[in-house]
Amino acid sequence: MEEVTEAVNNLSISGGGAATGAGGAEGHKKNRIQVSNTKKPLFFYVNLAKRYMQQHNEVELSALGMAIATVVTVAEILKNNGLAVEKKIMTSTVDVKDESRNRPIQKAKIEILLGKTDKFDELMAAAAEEREAAEAEEQS
Repeated sequence: MEEVTEAVNNLSISGGGAATGAGGAEGHKKNRIQVSNTKKPLFFYVNLAKRYMQQHNEVELSALGMAIATVVTVAEILKNNGLAVEKKIMTSTVDVKDESRNRPIQKAKIEILLGKTDKFDELMAAAAEEREAAEAEEQS
């Protein structure tokens, strides 16, 4: 768990990382996280979303098919911890090419736009202080 948090804290967010994606007609969004339910642990996305909200004041979580449950869970964790508020939820279906049958199949898609709460910065500062205190205690 600590490794995931450390990896996210050391992550530099630039134009074309693996967690960001192009959005069709909308173009590239710097604050979009495309979630997979197989590639990364749940709290990787929670911590990454916190980081994106710090930088952009909002984050868009996006997923297809089975990964939708992961996106909803990430959004609920952020909301229940008082860090985020829902701004918009969009659902749709998209055609994805099925390689085995060589024909398109429809997959469910969800996009959840979250914004920072008024207490976001205060809560993040408190969490950082707790982390620093815990690290200082470990070293002594």
